[in-house]
Amino acid sequence: MSINLVGHGEDPVTRSTAPREWQGWMVLVFMLAFFGVVIGVNALMAHLALSTFGGVDVDSSYRAGQNFEHDVAMAETQDERHWRVDGKITAAADGGKALDIAARDSTGTALAGLTATAQFTRPTDRRLDHTVAIREDTPGHFHGDVALPAGQWDLIIELSRQGERQFRSVNRVVIR
Repeated sequence: MSINLVGHGEDPVTRSTAPREWQGWMVLVFMLAFFGVVIGVNALMAHLALSTFGGVDVDSSYRAGQNFEHDVAMAETQDERHWRVDGKITAAADGGKALDIAARDSTGTALAGLTATAQFTRPTDRRLDHTVAIREDTPGHFHGDVALPAGQWDLIIELSRQGERQFRSVNRVVIR
């Protein structure tokens, strides 16, 4: 007496090796799942790209190109002055940080009659840019409070006289 475990007289070897037939609804489900995953990943990547984009460096590349020659001439004039402008970030008495700017001419004399502006820009995200309120303590010496998180920043210092920019520097600083 033999016992057939497969049932109905089928050979177990034949049954396990027989290919499974694809039904039309199975193909549809797999295709919809595949394209659903592709579209979902694309939508996620597009959302992340747009929500983390900090913007461009200039509003109009055309205007920046037009002003290039003027900027070069201003830089050459600035170099001819041989001014020495030093910016330093120090610890403030209240536990914060302070920006000290000292401006001197080529002979070492403090520069008077200037207005200073300072801006910290984040190299990777322009949305985090921060302008520091600067006040003149004594002629040629400026001071401002800095309330920024730690990291790398570009410090932009500009000195103006009667509304006309006389000096501009951009320096990478690390705030700890």
